[in-house]
Amino acid sequence: MFLEQIVAIIPDLNKAFSETFLMMSISVVLSAVFGIPLGILLFVTDNELLAENRWINRIAGFVVNVIRSTPFVILLVALIPLTSIVAGTIVGPKAATVPLAVAAIPFYARLVESSLKEINKGVIEAAIAMGSTLWHIIFKILLVEARSGLILGLTVTTISLLGFSAMAGIVGGGGIGDLAIRFGYYRFDNVIMFTTVVILIVIVQVIQAIGDKLAKRLDKR
Repeated sequence: MFLEQIVAIIPDLNKAFSETFLMMSISVVLSAVFGIPLGILLFVTDNELLAENRWINRIAGFVVNVIRSTPFVILLVALIPLTSIVAGTIVGPKAATVPLAVAAIPFYARLVESSLKEINKGVIEAAIAMGSTLWHIIFKILLVEARSGLILGLTVTTISLLGFSAMAGIVGGGGIGDLAIRFGYYRFDNVIMFTTVVILIVIVQVIQAIGDKLAKRLDKR
């Protein structure tokens, strides 16, 4: 009976998985594209050796903290107008990528900043003493030295996004979370609920394993 129920929901699971993959892929790419520069900005404007600027740092930090402190469910609702403009709709996986990306970018930016702060200060001082420009230090030293931490940070962000994408199902975002809520919770279908939980656990384990392996390979220490 249990296996028959699982077989019966395989088409729904395949659709939900593809929707989750779409949301995750776009959101992770956007979090890396915008989160890394934002994290670098937070770091260099707070470092007296580079481009210290308290005003820029405070403004950027304030915006980052405001978004990070807002519960994702509230962020989903608050960003409906922006979602409608960007995605052309407020339902479905494409629409869900807007609040997912907005939530992920500042989250990852802070992790990038933390990774950069772990770099030995002497390395930066040596680069400055040799006449390196700010751009050279950023691309040839900071990003290279922190690449292992950046991968681990992106891994944590990706796993967090998986949880956020599940919550996106509350507002019709689609994906595994939507399947669990509509069929597992509202219809009291324990088979679907259990199956989706297992799938999410497996996905998290795979993401973490890949992230750890890449980070270990890129670690220069």
